[in-house]
Amino acid sequence: MSQNYLPVLVFIGVGIFFGVMSVAMAALVSPRKPTDRKGAAYECGFHNITPSHNKFSIRFNVVAILFIIFDVELAFLIPWAVAFDDLATPGIIGGAIFLLLLFVGFIYEWKKGALEWQ
Repeated sequence: MSQNYLPVLVFIGVGIFFGVMSVAMAALVSPRKPTDRKGAAYECGFHNITPSHNKFSIRFNVVAILFIIFDVELAFLIPWAVAFDDLATPGIIGGAIFLLLLFVGFIYEWKKGALEWQ
């Protein structure tokens, strides 16, 4: 039984070894010449004109999170759509309920104004 897992353990060991060795070699070989210019925040090639801790609207984060949520949920539909011909009635009903919940969530966010850039 343990011989079945030996290739997996060897693969994990080799992966950990290469990961640790690459970080260690980078720490040993890389040049260390810190300057104020290297430590400054980079903003698309322009010099900083405002502090880097400016407050910005929470709407940006809300829209980004909503995009990720709906994007991931839609990725769950790909296997369902591929196997649609082979699904029985419970599979089709489950997918329809999933789509209905996704649509209700989208309408809720739309009505709450979370998708508005003002």
